[in-house]
Amino acid sequence: MRDPLAEPSDLIRSVSRALRVLESVGRAPRGLTVKQIARRCELTVATTYHLVRTLAYEGYVIRREDGTYIVGLEIADRYRELVSAFRGPPAVGEALRRAALDSGYSHYLGRFVGGRIAVTASAEGARSPFIDDMSPGFDEGGHATALGKALLATLTPDQRARYLRDYGMRAFTPATLTTAEALEADLAAGERRGMQLEMGQFRQGLACASVLVIADRDIERRLVLACALPAAEMLTSARVVRAKLTAAARNVAEALSAGESATA
Repeated sequence: MRDPLAEPSDLIRSVSRALRVLESVGRAPRGLTVKQIARRCELTVATTYHLVRTLAYEGYVIRREDGTYIVGLEIADRYRELVSAFRGPPAVGEALRRAALDSGYSHYLGRFVGGRIAVTASAEGARSPFIDDMSPGFDEGGHATALGKALLATLTPDQRARYLRDYGMRAFTPATLTTAEALEADLAAGERRGMQLEMGQFRQGLACASVLVIADRDIERRLVLACALPAAEMLTSARVVRAKLTAAARNVAEALSAGESATA
């Protein structure tokens, strides 16, 4: 949600309107007519028509035979570029895939992006339940995922309180922690354990563990590694999970360092 108080004085209205049109079309997989887009974006039909034609020319929306518009292939290209930028050097992606292959568990990298906790890379493991939400760009549930908890644990109490105030503590399952006090106690337990953990707080029957890969003074350079597995397996394998996750985090850190040195 946009903060009206943060609106820049030099905001270019036509660009802002075009993005609103694109967002509306993206939220409607069955497509929208120009009139429907205009109504949803609170724009005139004439303005909407010009914006849609421009977006169609650039490939960001496609007009179908029935007159409705859907998102275009240029969106997929931008998404692939985003995923590549998030993941970092190729060796980082290889380290992530190797961790998923060796353990059988899906692994995820996460960091702060624009002040929000976001998944930045993933590698699927055969033994983990598929989680469609946990793909690069996902930026919800920081309080309910082990990945999010590991990043929240790097903040000061005041910073954490601000984050939770800004983004809330939605209940994903009956087990989700929905108070700051409960989360603080959970994070403290994770620090003692040497691994942040959640069981059934994001998805019922699913567990997730996470460790810090990079600690940096710059909040947006902090990086965490998480893995997801059936909750029943976590109950019997927590120590093994922590050992493998810590080793995988070292491999990711080394791959990232080597990649940055190569491009320096």
